[in-house]
Amino acid sequence: MLSDIKQVIVVRTDLNMSAGKIAAEVAHAAVSASEIARKNAYEWWKMWIESGQKKIVLKIEGGDRLMDLYKRACALNLPAALIYDAGYTEVPPNTLTCLGIGPAPSNLIDKITGQLPLLK
Repeated sequence: MLSDIKQVIVVRTDLNMSAGKIAAEVAHAAVSASEIARKNAYEWWKMWIESGQKKIVLKIEGGDRLMDLYKRACALNLPAALIYDAGYTEVPPNTLTCLGIGPAPSNLIDKITGQLPLLK
């Protein structure tokens, strides 16, 4: 079912980034994970594109926790992209800011991120 495909972006809130910075980092993660899916999980990507590109943005504290989610996504063969900031504005160079997972089936992504709260 087309509505069962989504992309999830998990952003670190412990970095105290501004709303604009968070938006930029989330955009980086969305585009990067989408490109990985287009290359490695084309059918999922195509279904996602055709069904409105559903995205969910969640929050987490800590780079170690974010890295753990990334490893879990990779273990399930889900498209996933870690975003490290260049350090030009609000955070030091090479700071891990967020993770994009999918597009992929919602039930698979939920195994990894289902317990995380929405970014509000």
